[in-house]
Amino acid sequence: MKAYITGVGGVVGSALAKYLCDKGYEVVGSYYTPTTDITEIDPRARIFELDLRQHEALKTWICSYLPDVIYHLAAQSRPVPSWDDPYYTMDVNVGGTVAVLEGVKEARKLNPGYDPNVIAISSSAIYGDALQKYTLDNLPDESCDLLPLHPYGVSKAAEDLLCYQYFKNFGIKTMRIRLFNCTGRNKDQDITGDFAKRAVKLEREGGNKLIVGNLTAMRAILDVRDLCSALYILNEKGTGGEAYNICSSHVFRMDHVVECLEQIMGVKYELVEDPKLLRPADEKLYAGRCDKIRALGWEEKYEYIDTVRAAVEYWRKREF
Repeated sequence: MKAYITGVGGVVGSALAKYLCDKGYEVVGSYYTPTTDITEIDPRARIFELDLRQHEALKTWICSYLPDVIYHLAAQSRPVPSWDDPYYTMDVNVGGTVAVLEGVKEARKLNPGYDPNVIAISSSAIYGDALQKYTLDNLPDESCDLLPLHPYGVSKAAEDLLCYQYFKNFGIKTMRIRLFNCTGRNKDQDITGDFAKRAVKLEREGGNKLIVGNLTAMRAILDVRDLCSALYILNEKGTGGEAYNICSSHVFRMDHVVECLEQIMGVKYELVEDPKLLRPADEKLYAGRCDKIRALGWEEKYEYIDTVRAAVEYWRKREF
């Protein structure tokens, strides 16, 4: 089984490369402006640099390699930069998705019978304002309205709909992954990675004052290793044209992050709230239902404290 991963230099891409190699896949991945250290990517995977905005180069690559499954992960994946440069966000997220799908379309024209799965990582950000009406006892499923609140969310809604359109019009077996909060050991600029780094810094320098933001919000944070198993199952059992929420079933207040760190580090922290870390608007609850992916046999293996421990162990080995 030949797998091609766009965005292999990201947190999900690098973890997925290892997971698929362990499963016996032949893995090739492309990266551009990676967000992780690409020297840490599993050496069994072959990686190369490619900007998805180079549409003809991407099309040529797909036509030559003919992967059995394409995991389309490459994106400008942060809401804040999407306000600063919406043109770039749309170019990468929307134009890049068109380029992948057109590449498959061209490859099928040249190679009759070629019929890969295309598994695209969209985002729960496409639900946006629609999430406000849901509660812990009534979480959104894939029928939730699409009401994104920033250019990044709009770009991911476009990606999601493009995948559906190419399935309906051209029969390309696309699956759209509406991913809620997910983190891995090597991720920063999220609460798990940032808090783990701060805790390791305190461990090195001494002290117990932990800088925090809003700890009252409710979140479900999935371990990237569990996401990898979901993506693997989708290639094996998923249905073309379908959308799938992927979200942890463990919903907790953000002060649980501190509790996990205190247990791992053996320290009782003095919490110092930094106003700069408080958002003007912060969703009180951010989680979704995953009945469709669970019906395929997917289940989580990692508790959140396992995720935090992996992040602490990672940052203990790094200079920052």
